[in-house]
Amino acid sequence: MELKDKLISSYVAFENGVNINSDVHEIRSKALQNFEDLGFPTKKLEAWKYTSLNSVLKEDYSIFPKAEKAIELADVKEYFIDDIDTFKIVFIDGKYSSFLSDTTHDNMDVCLLSSALTKPKYKAVIENYFNKIAKQDNLTSLNTAFANEGAYIYIPKNVEVEKPIQIVNFTTGAENATMLQPRNLIVAERNSHVQIIERHQSLTDNAALTNAVTEIFVDTHANVDYYKIQNDNINASLVDNTYVEQQKEGICSVHTFSFGGNITRNNLNFYQKGEYIDSILKGITIIEGKQHVDHHTLVHHIEPNCESHQDYKGIYGDRSTGVFNGKVVVEKEAQKTNAYQQNNNVLISDKATINAKPQLEIFADDVKCSHGCTIGQLDDQALFYMQQRGIPKKEANALLMYAFANTVLESVKIPEVKKRITNIIADKLGVDIGFDL
Repeated sequence: MELKDKLISSYVAFENGVNINSDVHEIRSKALQNFEDLGFPTKKLEAWKYTSLNSVLKEDYSIFPKAEKAIELADVKEYFIDDIDTFKIVFIDGKYSSFLSDTTHDNMDVCLLSSALTKPKYKAVIENYFNKIAKQDNLTSLNTAFANEGAYIYIPKNVEVEKPIQIVNFTTGAENATMLQPRNLIVAERNSHVQIIERHQSLTDNAALTNAVTEIFVDTHANVDYYKIQNDNINASLVDNTYVEQQKEGICSVHTFSFGGNITRNNLNFYQKGEYIDSILKGITIIEGKQHVDHHTLVHHIEPNCESHQDYKGIYGDRSTGVFNGKVVVEKEAQKTNAYQQNNNVLISDKATINAKPQLEIFADDVKCSHGCTIGQLDDQALFYMQQRGIPKKEANALLMYAFANTVLESVKIPEVKKRITNIIADKLGVDIGFDL
C-alpha cells in the first residue's frame, strides 16, 4: 500500500481514538480531503522543482508507533542545551515524556497541544489561533488532519519568560520505519518575550520521516526568538513548516541550523499584519555526502514602515545539494518597507550543487529592497596567506568557513546555543576551532 493510501485509510481510526471538539474535527476533516486531492508534492510543482521526496516515501512507515522504547536522560543529554536552565517539552516517538520534560502553568502555559485541543479552559485560544495561518498545501494539510500532539506555548501580555523553552522530538527506532507529525502552537501576547529552541533527533539507523507544523503568533510589541537545530541521523528526513504572523511593532527571529539528516525541507513563512514590524530569517547549512537541504522562505509585507532581513549561508561538500528559494512580497500599501535578502554559498566539492532563486515582488514605489546570491569557492589568496603564517591547510580552510558563517552566528542571542552551534560546525569541518565565544 502506498503511503498516501495508508494515511487516508488510517484517518478514521485516528479520529475515533482522540477526544476533540467539533470545530477541530471539522478542520481535520477538511484538511484530510485537501491532502487526498493534492497528494504528496512532486517536482512538477514549481515550489518543489529541486526537491524530490520519492526516495523517502517508499518506506513502510509506522504512522502511529505502538512499540515503546524507554530512554534515560544519560542517553539523550547531549541533544539538550543542558548548560542553562530551561523549560522542556519532550516527545518520544510522538508521545509526551513527563520524565524528561519540565513544563509549567505558572503565569504562562508551556505544555501539550493535546491538552489544549481537549480542555475547555484553552478553547478561546484554540478558536482564535489554531490553523489560522497554516497554508492549505499538501504536507501542511496532512499534518493538520492528524494534528494531536506537540508543544502548546501561551505567553500572556507583559510576561517575559525568564528562561528558554526547548521542544525536542526523539525517534527511538522501536519500529522499522517511523513517521511523526508534531504540531506546535505558540502565542506571544502583547509586550511578551520568549526564546525557544527546537530539535528533531533520531536515535536509530532506522528510517524516520517527520512532517512538522509550527504556528507562531507575535502580538503587538512582542518578541519571539526561535532557534531550529537540525543535526539528525543520516536516515532521518524532515519537512518543517513554520508560519509566523506578526502584529504592530512585533519582532520575530528564526535561526535555522541545518547540518544533519537525509532530506531536509524548511518552509518558513512570515506575514506582517501591522506597522513597524521586524522579521529576521537566518540560517547556516553545512552538509556532505548525498544530503539535501532546501530552504523555502516567504516574507509578506502588507503594512507600511516594516523591515525584513534574510541571511542564509551554505557550505556544500561531496555530492550534497542545497536549495534556497526566497521570496519577498511587498504589497502596494506597504510603503517605506526595508527588505533585505542575501544567500551566499561555498562549494567545497566539484560534485556539490546549489540551486538558488531569490525573488522580489514589489507593488509599492517607496521602498528599499535588495536581494543577492553568490556561489563560489574559498578564497585561495586568503588560504595561502594563512598557510604562510603557519596555519595548516585543514585548519585554515575551517577558519575561513567559520568566518563565512559567522555573520549568522553573531545574531544568536543565547550564548549557550551559539557555543553549541560552533561546536557542531567544528565537528562538521573536522577541526578544533580553538576558541570559545
